[in-house]
Amino acid sequence: MTTCLSGAPTSHLGCSQQRVRTRGTAFGVAGRRQVRVSRQQLVCQAQKDTTLIQGLRQNLTATLAAAVLSIGSLSGAAVASEFDVINTSTPSLNYLIDDAGVLNKTTKKAVNDRLYKLETETGYRLEVVTVRKLEFETDGFAFGDKILARWYPDKAEADKKGIMIVVTTGKDGAITGGPAFIQKVGDSLIDSVIGENIPILTEQEKFNETITSSVKRLESSLTGQKDPGAPQRAAEGKNRTYKTKAETDKSRNVFSTIVLVLLGISVVVPMLQYWGYTSKE
Repeated sequence: MTTCLSGAPTSHLGCSQQRVRTRGTAFGVAGRRQVRVSRQQLVCQAQKDTTLIQGLRQNLTATLAAAVLSIGSLSGAAVASEFDVINTSTPSLNYLIDDAGVLNKTTKKAVNDRLYKLETETGYRLEVVTVRKLEFETDGFAFGDKILARWYPDKAEADKKGIMIVVTTGKDGAITGGPAFIQKVGDSLIDSVIGENIPILTEQEKFNETITSSVKRLESSLTGQKDPGAPQRAAEGKNRTYKTKAETDKSRNVFSTIVLVLLGISVVVPMLQYWGYTSKE
């Protein structure tokens, strides 16, 4: 007879069984503790991963939103300006829309009075529109045709109507109108106004003179008077400062490429950061 761990006398076989049970119980408790610790570690790791993913997602969303807003801030105002002009009600007493805000009160009144007299005496109506920039419809002639169609959907009504557009940022413009208006003015005068009056004077930031001189030339043709002629470019001002249509399109393509690259970086960088974090684990 021997005395086991419990202090009670028992046989050698009984002591061995008791030691096995005790050892098994100890291992079971330790095993359960290890399982609980492992579960806690997994839960903590999962929470860290979830937090990291959420943070990356928020950063990516913020980056994309900033990119979209930056693009919108560059072009939104110009697009809104174009739609504002097109959606303007058909003018009746007003012959001038200075959306670019470059004309003074004296010029506005003088041009309105002159064009009102022109329509009263000849039946030809000329509308003058200034815009800062064209983004949605980059072609000035197409933009003018859209305005004309919006204001005068009846072709007979639009026959003797004309529109002159001046784009202040691009330093260019366009003249379009109904068949009778275009025939009366003549293609040569239209080409001269948009090729000389508008670019030469807008280069010098003389927007008031750009409008008044162009209107005078168109008025003289519509009333059968002598053409006062185009302004002369100063010798020191022969270097062109405005962009051609091809140059504008090229700049727009470069800008689009830069935006796409930035968007790509905003997607790839967070993914690389997450991969680097998980690989260390």
